[in-house]
Amino acid sequence: MSAQTSTRTNPAARSTLVRAVRLTGVKPTQVAASVSLGTLALGCAVALGGVSAWLIARASQQPVAAALTVAATGVRAFGLGRGVFRYLERLVSHNTALGGMTTLRTQVYARLAEGAPEAVLRVRRGDLLARVGADVDEVGYLVVRALVPLGVAITLGVGTSVVVAILWLPAGVALAVCLLVAGWVAPMLTAMSVRRAEQRASAARARMNAIALGMLDDAGPMTVAGRTGTETTRLKDADDDIARAVDASALSAALASGLGLLAQAAAVVVALVTGVPAVQQGILAPTTLAVVVLTPLAAFEATQALPNAAIQLQRSRAAAARILTLLDSAAVVSPTAPRGTTQGATDATTDAGPDEDDQTHPAPSLRATGLVCGWTGRDPAVTGVDLELAVGRTLAVAGPSGAGKTTLLLTLAGLLPVRDGDLRLGDDDLAALDRADVVRAVVATTEDAHVFGTTVLENLRVARGDVTADEARSALADVGLAPWLASLPDGLDTLLGPDARTVSGGERRRLLLARALLVHAPLLLVDEPGEHLDPASADHVITDLLTARADRGVLVVTHRITPLAAADEVLWIEHGTVAARGHHDDLLATAPGYAAAARRELVEPEED
Repeated sequence: MSAQTSTRTNPAARSTLVRAVRLTGVKPTQVAASVSLGTLALGCAVALGGVSAWLIARASQQPVAAALTVAATGVRAFGLGRGVFRYLERLVSHNTALGGMTTLRTQVYARLAEGAPEAVLRVRRGDLLARVGADVDEVGYLVVRALVPLGVAITLGVGTSVVVAILWLPAGVALAVCLLVAGWVAPMLTAMSVRRAEQRASAARARMNAIALGMLDDAGPMTVAGRTGTETTRLKDADDDIARAVDASALSAALASGLGLLAQAAAVVVALVTGVPAVQQGILAPTTLAVVVLTPLAAFEATQALPNAAIQLQRSRAAAARILTLLDSAAVVSPTAPRGTTQGATDATTDAGPDEDDQTHPAPSLRATGLVCGWTGRDPAVTGVDLELAVGRTLAVAGPSGAGKTTLLLTLAGLLPVRDGDLRLGDDDLAALDRADVVRAVVATTEDAHVFGTTVLENLRVARGDVTADEARSALADVGLAPWLASLPDGLDTLLGPDARTVSGGERRRLLLARALLVHAPLLLVDEPGEHLDPASADHVITDLLTARADRGVLVVTHRITPLAAADEVLWIEHGTVAARGHHDDLLATAPGYAAAARRELVEPEED
């Protein structure tokens, strides 16, 4: 009994497509309205075919003109009605679908913002864009391209079969059977053939989107690194996978389409074979025979859309699975994820405005004891970290690339769950705190945080919505961007390209740093502030950050060694652990790896 109950209540046991459709907020009444209008539109088409057949057959008998008046009027009415009802059906169904897409996309954004940040951080930006973009659209298309055609086909098929059966029973039965073949057997064959193909195609489309966006975002660095050819090859391979998936289902789709045509022909033949002798025997009127023979030609219009509806069903199911996989991975809400966080796949800059409580509560410290950091499902990246960050204290975390520095920062910011050890904000476990409490205390920005395609001022207001122009200028001056701001054509109102493509890498990094400085939080965590800057500029920025501040504690993650003399303490991470710690001068004398890194900077200075 308990097992059965678990199956019924476990969300994973429910249909992914049903779960996704529920998130769209589409109501059954909205779908029913679309189906009703679609049925009226195709019903007018069927009635037009039947009445036209009767009118032509009756006119061939040369009756008085008055006998044809009603039928002629019906032909005009059904012809006009088909267009009017089709327009209304498209209006209602597309409004329903677009509204559902908007609701689903909003739900996805809200759940990701409130859920575990690691779920977003693990996904490549292009893949994330595909899931909140194209995949959401595919779920919305389910209404227009699958549910409505299916509902119309069922309603119209039953109605037409009943009417034809009333006129001539054998033709009505044959029509019902043939409609069942065309409307159920053919789509089932299509669905079986495209199920695996769509799963492959969906994964390949996501891969292609991720690669393409990566090439667009990092075109310059990728060219310098000589990776453009490799990425182009990967992009072509993904496109080839999509083509192969489509080709794999083409034969079955063609057979399904042909089966529908054969069913339509069979319905007409049965009506003729059974109807002609009935007319000869006087059982069936000649005009009625024309109706039962020609009506199926219009009735099968409803089933022609069903193979494509089956394909859309598979596409929507695959898209729903990808969306729900992302949402389910974020379902374990991380209390440490700051509310109001405005982040893309890797943007961890928090939105923390001023709060009256800041004046009444002492600024807490951030303490880690025996901290183990790492991504879920992977080996720990860093182990045994002990540190304390308090207002007025500056820390630096340095180490070679891949040492786990960024993973440590994300864990300290609450964006990754603690694997082991203890992490406290003040006297409280960081994981147990409310988001608002963390927002007031900690702000973190990663090296690839997102820059939006809007003005300089609005990009800075991502950190705090009430930032004034004077505050924005001051923050930009603090990070050395005053000359850059003065050179902009419209100053703070200058529009930046998508993800700051119109500015240099160094300007982008300092813009993100200025955004972080505008947050009213006593503890600041910064990842690689000197990235993409020349050595002198990078050292100046890092030194300025590490200069003791009475109102803020600062932790800087960097691979630069030279400017770390300004830090109160440096943690040198090597081989997944804190290999050495202390003041810069002490580490130069006692930590071989640290000293070697410092010497390399002097011998081979970095270039922008």
